[in-house]
Amino acid sequence: MAPGRRHQRRAAVLSVLAGLVWPLQAGVVAWAIGAVLAGASPLPLAAALGFGGLGLLRVALTHLAEAQAHSAADAILARARTEIVANEASRATDSAFGGAGSLAALAGEKLELLAPYVSRYAPARARVMVLPLVILGLAFWQSWAVGVVLLISGPLIPVFMALVGMAAKEASARQMAEIGTLNDFLVERLSALVDIRLLGGGTAVLQGFERQAGDLRRRTMAVLGVAFLSSTVLELFAAIGVAMVAVYVGFSLLGALEFGAWGGQLTPQAGIFLLLLAPEFYQPLRDLSAAWHDKAAATAVIDEIATYSSQTGPQLPGAGGPAPRLSGPASVALLGCFTPSGRALPDIAIAAGERVALVGASGAGKTSALRLMAGLELPQRGAVVVAGQVLTADAADGWRARLGWMPQAPHFLAGSLRQNLTLGRTGNLPQALDRAAIGAVVQALPQGLSTRLGETGAGLSGGEARRITLARAVFGQPDLLLADEPTADLDPETARSVTEGLLAQSAQGVTLVVATHDKALAARMDRIIDLWGAP
Repeated sequence: MAPGRRHQRRAAVLSVLAGLVWPLQAGVVAWAIGAVLAGASPLPLAAALGFGGLGLLRVALTHLAEAQAHSAADAILARARTEIVANEASRATDSAFGGAGSLAALAGEKLELLAPYVSRYAPARARVMVLPLVILGLAFWQSWAVGVVLLISGPLIPVFMALVGMAAKEASARQMAEIGTLNDFLVERLSALVDIRLLGGGTAVLQGFERQAGDLRRRTMAVLGVAFLSSTVLELFAAIGVAMVAVYVGFSLLGALEFGAWGGQLTPQAGIFLLLLAPEFYQPLRDLSAAWHDKAAATAVIDEIATYSSQTGPQLPGAGGPAPRLSGPASVALLGCFTPSGRALPDIAIAAGERVALVGASGAGKTSALRLMAGLELPQRGAVVVAGQVLTADAADGWRARLGWMPQAPHFLAGSLRQNLTLGRTGNLPQALDRAAIGAVVQALPQGLSTRLGETGAGLSGGEARRITLARAVFGQPDLLLADEPTADLDPETARSVTEGLLAQSAQGVTLVVATHDKALAARMDRIIDLWGAP
């Protein structure tokens, strides 16, 4: 909340000042009507002008307060989203917070729930802390009986609201968790939509989604039920309080009651003043009750943000942006390094221009070794030596500028094929397509390089997606190419095409390191390092 604190303070002050205008307006009305009832004079023009002028002042203060509150909300949401994006951009591994659906829900629709809390609940809370006390003091000034009525009925409302609020917070927390779970469920099923249709699992998936959507609907209705309950409690006590004030004032003016006023019977002017003040005594509490659901939802979101922030993990070394290439040979060495699970990696030294295969069973550390070589992580123990110097966070961006990366699972941006290949860089795109043997496939696409791809490479086969990632790695003219299982799950012909593309790049003097289970690919390398033999 820190980015919008200054705007919040201004909004609170302006909102309170706007609320304090009404007692002045009520005093003007009571004086004018009291004068008429006393037969002193008709309604004076000064009273009308005074009431109208105060009304305009109140409108102006309210408008300024709302503008400051919305500015505070915009500042807070912008800072929160910026921090989430920056945190994810610098994260070396996936967050333990949840999947892409949970994260998107948090940064999108859930953060939006902070806006009503900042713009409505916070100013209402400021008014509750000031206006009822001012009106209570004015009521006691005119009649101790009315003051006692307000003093008794007023505190009951916050007590019951607090009781209802505890249930509202718990219900909102359950609803927030269900929203994230449902988003993760949807993202996972959409990513596997083709497989689901091929396996005939559409009905089962729809039934599962229907069940989860029903759970979310029930949790949402539970939150709304609590919100309506808090409003009902408030309206009940407020109606009883206003009715008691009206009954007392009415009977006092009729002469049936002769107590409750200081030094004699209640005057018409004082009675009208009290009748006008009584609803305003409860109005700040009404506003707070109306915004109580906003507070419960915002509290649940704040707790979720705290949970997200506490999920610390390895951070991407360096700034993660473009940088001048690190000078030195395209060599890399791992000395005394370990995998995240604590398994020791053998010491590895790869010279510039060398072709090396990393082999071993699943879990031996092949992907971990590649990530360390790529500068995507810094070792907790040991050292990574690149271009003849120990890899540090300061040198990581420059080292990664020299690399080409071919991940095990192809991943694409939701943009055109050209954007996915170039990533905003300049280079020889036709040459990269030729070296990856993917030029003919690109020409056959509906819109060629302008064809838009989904995150999973919709419209591309598994082998075509692998060759696109190879072309993307080659386009950057790397000095060192790292490939993680580049031929896994490919048919022999496609695997051969990918292998030839990698070897063609190596023939240009590029250092090549592949992690693979493919014996045919490993046999084409200069050297094989078996990680399974590590202690």
